[in-house]
Amino acid sequence: MAASSASIVIVGSGHAGYTLAREFRKLDTETPIHLVTRDDGCAYYKPNLSKALAMDKDADGLVQQPPDQAAAGVGAQLHAHATVTAIDADAHRIELDNGVALDYGKLVLATGATPIRLSALGPDAISVNTIDDYRRFRAALPEKARVLIAGAGLIGCEFANDLAAAGYQVDVVDLCTWPLPRLLPEAQGQALQAGLEALGVRFHLGAGVKQVADGVAELEDGTTVAFDVLLSAIGLAPNTTLAKAAGLNCGRGISVDAAFQTSASDIYALGDCVDVPADAGAQPMPYILPIAHAARALAKTLAGEHTEAPLPAMPVIVKTPACPTLVCPPLDNTGHWQVAGEAPDLEAVFTSEDGRETGFALTGAATKKRGEFAGRMPPVHHVD
Repeated sequence: MAASSASIVIVGSGHAGYTLAREFRKLDTETPIHLVTRDDGCAYYKPNLSKALAMDKDADGLVQQPPDQAAAGVGAQLHAHATVTAIDADAHRIELDNGVALDYGKLVLATGATPIRLSALGPDAISVNTIDDYRRFRAALPEKARVLIAGAGLIGCEFANDLAAAGYQVDVVDLCTWPLPRLLPEAQGQALQAGLEALGVRFHLGAGVKQVADGVAELEDGTTVAFDVLLSAIGLAPNTTLAKAAGLNCGRGISVDAAFQTSASDIYALGDCVDVPADAGAQPMPYILPIAHAARALAKTLAGEHTEAPLPAMPVIVKTPACPTLVCPPLDNTGHWQVAGEAPDLEAVFTSEDGRETGFALTGAATKKRGEFAGRMPPVHHVD
């Protein structure tokens, strides 16, 4: 059944898509919702992918609701295994690769992000960004395998913790000189590294992968690391191809205003694909709490009450029990960290050049001070 001109069409069935549909249904039980997704449309909690071993769950065990049940739960018609090939913003219509055309009253792009791939890692490197990715990863993971993780960022460290705690031999390689360099000051990064090393994780920092062949990675400093499985955790790039083809303004992600509307009338964007507007300049914010907060505001807008969404400070919990870590990242990296405490129990505040406290990071026992530090932070962006 084709969508009517009054329909809400959401492209993407990840956390952003389903959260928005759920919040909208609380406000409007009549307007048709169509969910378009390239996968099967099952509902799952994405952060669980990097702690599934600790939860003793495989990919199927992480599914919270099968596709039909998930779609019915939000009163939506699901278009699974379908790719949007074009958006006609003037006609308020999208075209799918299966020949279906859907008219919309409001369109929401929740197209997510794609893992960044480095050619040096070769074609067999696995990236995990969806439940289908995780299913392939587990299928390729022999018991007690040697796992090489390329990337010492948030996802790389979370997987390192989960794998090492489950008895796998883990090596982590990265060009950076301490883990999570974009989120943590050096002292806290070293505390996190020490916690993971106590689990048996081996770090190879300051040198990237030069080439991979026959289960051996040669690093740029000449070191070699043997592995059974290579996990690429380099980072994510917002999916903007569809938006750009439709003529929407994009930066790193899809550009939106404080109400998450794009540069086109009646087209909105949400989640990992979006550049969140901020005082310091828009940039992606691929974290669960900001997405949930924005979805509640956008649902009101779609229901007829224009709502802007200044995002409050929302700390990100890094799932590394070996060294509990929590960070509220500053969007503007122009400034400096001030660190206090004794490792691993460290607290750090980021101060911008104009003297404002705009971010913080806590490790070890200091994570218990989350509420205290969050209360000191300004919103991520302001609405004039």
